[in-house]
Amino acid sequence: MVILGVDPGTARLGWGIVNSQKANQTVGPYGCLETKSSQSDSARLKQLFNQFTQLLKKFKPDVVAIEDIFFFKNQKTVIQVSQARGVVLLAAQLQNISTSSYAPLQVKLAVTGYGRADKRQVQQMTKSILKLSSIPKPDDTADALAVALTHAFSYKMKHKVK
Repeated sequence: MVILGVDPGTARLGWGIVNSQKANQTVGPYGCLETKSSQSDSARLKQLFNQFTQLLKKFKPDVVAIEDIFFFKNQKTVIQVSQARGVVLLAAQLQNISTSSYAPLQVKLAVTGYGRADKRQVQQMTKSILKLSSIPKPDDTADALAVALTHAFSYKMKHKVK
């Protein structure tokens, strides 16, 4: 199964491919889509939509795993993340690719085994599981790979229970 993990954001949208076969997860391409703050909100969202759609067409994932919105103190940030999340969901729907959402707590628990793990612990475990030489940068990219791993582990558990 090819999983495209996403850490949504308007300024930076992290993405990463994880190939999951039985008990083996391997990393594929990963990166970060970035927009300029000097652009209008609509121009930034259009750019994200176009670039994300290109990723979907290029890598043809079986599923897009995206991080859920969590509580933000900054209302502007939550709106921007929500808009980017909407762009990803729409792009996947238009390409007939299913999506799954995961809360930050689920990602921490799936990747580290501890729901209160800090960002560094999640990144270190992502690096270890995927046998990477270093933690992917920027953080958004590492987070996207962790979301993809969460889907790989969750998908396997759902199918073992059946």
